Amino acid sequence: MALVAGVDSSTQSCKVVVRDAKTGALVRSGRASHPDGTAVHPDHWWTALGAAVADAGGLDDVAAVSVGGQQHGMVALDSRGEVVREALLWNDTRSAGAAEDLIRELGDGDREAGAAAWAQACGSVLVASLTITKLRWLRDAEPENAARVAGVALPHDWLTWRLAGAAGLDTLATDRSDASGTGYWSPTGEYRRDLLELALGRGDVALPRVVGPGESAGTTAHGALDGVPGGILLGPGAGDNAAAALGLGMRPGDVALSIGTSGVVSAVTSRPTADASGLVNGFADATGAFLALGVTLNASRILDAARNLLGVDHAELSRLALAAPAGADGLALVPFFEGERTPNRPDATAALHGMTLGSTTREHLARAAVEGLLCSLADGLDALREHGVQAERVFLIGGGAQSEAVRRIAPAVLGVDVLVPPAGEYVADGAARQAAWVLSGADTPPDWGTQGTEVFTAEPTPHVRERYAQVRELTAPRV
Repeated sequence: MALVAGVDSSTQSCKVVVRDAKTGALVRSGRASHPDGTAVHPDHWWTALGAAVADAGGLDDVAAVSVGGQQHGMVALDSRGEVVREALLWNDTRSAGAAEDLIRELGDGDREAGAAAWAQACGSVLVASLTITKLRWLRDAEPENAARVAGVALPHDWLTWRLAGAAGLDTLATDRSDASGTGYWSPTGEYRRDLLELALGRGDVALPRVVGPGESAGTTAHGALDGVPGGILLGPGAGDNAAAALGLGMRPGDVALSIGTSGVVSAVTSRPTADASGLVNGFADATGAFLALGVTLNASRILDAARNLLGVDHAELSRLALAAPAGADGLALVPFFEGERTPNRPDATAALHGMTLGSTTREHLARAAVEGLLCSLADGLDALREHGVQAERVFLIGGGAQSEAVRRIAPAVLGVDVLVPPAGEYVADGAARQAAWVLSGADTPPDWGTQGTEVFTAEPTPHVRERYAQVRELTAPRV
C-alpha cells in the first residue's frame, strides 16, 4: 500500500494527514500550533511542520508529499535565501493604503479604471491581503529591507523549498493557485513583472517556477527535516481554497460555502473571472481550471455572538433556531459585526430589525442569527452567479457547517439542496490527493470520493432573503 501525505500550513496551525494513495483512506494525522499575529517569521512554520510530522508518526513510509497553505503572505528573501523580515500574512491590513495607491496608479489616477485594469490583469481588484500590496508597503515603509529583497515566495512555496533543500532562489517552485493570489500573475499563466516593478520598484527579483497540475516540484532533501527522509516526491502544492476544492473533488458547477471565522464562497469554473467591483476574486485552481471566490468577513462569529448573547452552547442554539418559524416573524439580523466585504461596507455594524413583543424571544433571535448568516453567504453566491458561475451542487463545509440549524435551514434560504460532507481537514486532504496524483503520473487526480456526505433539502423560503435584502440597505457605519 503506497502512502502519501498532505500538509495544511494555515494561519493558526499546521496539519499533516497520511492517506492511502489509491483509496484516500486516512492512516494517521498530526498537528501543531502557529503563533498568533498577522506578521510571523517563517521559521515558526518550519518548526510547526516538524512538530506536526512527528505527531503524525513521521513520513518514513510515505512516497509523496504536498503542501497546501494560507495564500498571499509575503516571504521576502535576500540573495542568500535568508528571510529579510517577518512575513506579512494575508490578514495583515497595513498595506490597505498601498492597495489603493496601486489601483489608482494603474488607472492613471482614475480608481474605477484602475480597478477594472487590475481585475483584467490578475483576476482581482487589489485589497490588503494580496502579496503585491505588501511589497509596495515594504518599498515605502522599509526601504532598506526592500533593497535586500532578491526573491519573493509565499508560505507554501517556502515550505516546499525548504523540504527540497533550499538549494538556491532559482529552485523555488509554486503552483497556479497560489501564484494567482499574488497580484502579479496573469490568468494566462505568466508573471506580470511590470506590475511587480510598479509595486517594488524593480521586477528582476526571483519568483517561484510555476509547476503544472499533477507535476512534481522535485524531491525532499536528505536531512532537511526530522522525520522526512530524502527522495520523497514533492507535489506543486496549492493555496488553501484550491486545496480544499481538490479535497472535496469539486468540478465546474460545484460551489463550496465554507463557514469559518470568515465565510468563503468558491466555485470551480472553466474560464477565469474578472470582476471590477472587487466582490469576486478570480484565482486559478489546483487542476488546471479556475476558482472564483467571494469572501464575507462574518461567518461562524455570527453564531458565536448569538450563543454568547443567549448564554447557550451551539447545540442549544440550533434547537432554539429550529423551534422558530422561517423568517422569525419578521425579525432579521444584518450580521456585519466586523464590517463587511460582500457587500463592501468596511465601516458597517450589525443591526437587528423588526422587534415586536411576539418576535423578541430566544427562539426568534437564534433563528434570525442563523438566517442572517445564510443570507450573507447567499449574497456571495449571487455575486458569483452574476459572473456566469453555475451552482449545480452546493457544498457546506467548515466549523459552522456542524450546526444542525445551519444544515437544515440552508437549503430553504439558498433555494437549492445542500451537500454536507463529514468534517475533515479538506486543505490537507486536497494536498494529499495532489501528492497521490503526482505519484501516479496520471492525467487526472485519483477519485477518492467523499464518503458519508449528507444531502439536506427543504422547501424554499424566498421571503427570508427578501426581508434580509430590505433591512440590509438600512445598515449604518460605525460611529
